[in-house]
Amino acid sequence: MKRAYSKEQILNIAHEENVRYIRLQFTDLFGTIKNIEIPISQLPKALDNKMMFDGSSIEGFVRIEESDMYLYPDLNTWMIYPWEAEKGKIAALICDVYTTEGKPFAGDPRGILKRALKDMEEMGFTAMNVGPEPEFFLFKTDEHGHPTMELNDNGGYFDLAPTDLGENCRREIVLTLEEMGFEIEASHHEVAPGQHEIDFKYADAVTAADQIQMFKLVVKNIARKHGLHATFMPKPLFGMNGSGMHCHQSLARGSENTFACEQDELGLSDTAKHYLAGVLKHARAFTAITNPTVNSYKRLVPGYEAPCYIAWSAKNRSPLVRVPASGGVSTRIELRNPDPAANPYLALAVMLAAGLDGIRNELPLVAPVNQNIYTMEDKVKEEWGIISLPSSLQEALDELVQDEIMTNALGDHALERFVEAKQIEWDMFRTQVHPWEREQYLTLY
Repeated sequence: MKRAYSKEQILNIAHEENVRYIRLQFTDLFGTIKNIEIPISQLPKALDNKMMFDGSSIEGFVRIEESDMYLYPDLNTWMIYPWEAEKGKIAALICDVYTTEGKPFAGDPRGILKRALKDMEEMGFTAMNVGPEPEFFLFKTDEHGHPTMELNDNGGYFDLAPTDLGENCRREIVLTLEEMGFEIEASHHEVAPGQHEIDFKYADAVTAADQIQMFKLVVKNIARKHGLHATFMPKPLFGMNGSGMHCHQSLARGSENTFACEQDELGLSDTAKHYLAGVLKHARAFTAITNPTVNSYKRLVPGYEAPCYIAWSAKNRSPLVRVPASGGVSTRIELRNPDPAANPYLALAVMLAAGLDGIRNELPLVAPVNQNIYTMEDKVKEEWGIISLPSSLQEALDELVQDEIMTNALGDHALERFVEAKQIEWDMFRTQVHPWEREQYLTLY
């Protein structure tokens, strides 16, 4: 996806490839992809940053009296969708959101991530490299194309066809992504029936977040072609593993991976250790952003490979952070609690802010926990100083608003609107009467 384009090149390519429509894409505060579709005749206007839209119509953006906003396309995100429209091709440009005064909009998630990256650059780093691992489920659809709760297979980890009936769908997703410039490293069936994972090569933070959004779009479109519904809901089924989005991350200074140190036993530099310490310190607060739904906390429970405890290790997968064995230029940490419902721009922004706080203050790194925390007695966890991630969205929101580093990373505008919307979501869930309650109590009392 990462190529350098000029306005003239984009106009020439659009003409040569018979592009008829362009989607100007951006992301709202809650991670939903939005777009304004324009005909090819309006492309020059869009490339000159003159395309206006009504920001008051986008959830979490602005009030009606502040509605006018502009889309500034990032020319390097130009891509042509591999599927045909009725009378020509469709292309896309990912956009930043600006105010009528020509300033970055404070509530634009992509802009919030860019602001966090500026802080990083002021500390002497040149890139945050991120390798995401988004997981998803495939459900069958009914005769009307609506999703059912019937999974498309009964496969397990790394299974092959015919057990993995989603293999053809997953293969077409991979081929489509490659046509769009993704470098796919692996794809496989995940642990739960109907669950899949496709891993693509790491990239700088903004590109990685852009790719996550495009990935979701492609997965849902290709699944529909196969009569399936793809969902990135964190925990669609009780008693099965949920879907995560592990984020491998490191900081670069030019071509140097600042997380690598050959002399260290685990290959981690002091920079990496301080960064990791910052991530652990702020984990309870940033969970509201990396795990942003009521359903997210149904995944963060013991027994389903999702992390519940704030600890790190190079040898087991029960803690929050794992240090993969590959060293040198591949040295990185793997944060394991994020899920694919997260807004990737906001999620990466708060992860980075947490890590930079650790580096800035040279926070000491606690000892690794190399045994299964799930089987530890509470007394042992207390002796080790192991605490849990929030167990509900409400608890996570309470932690978020009390953490100055996280609130500064988001900014007042985004923070207020995010917390307000998520508080409403929690209250709606909290006051709803669920089927489980009726099954348990209706005849008992």
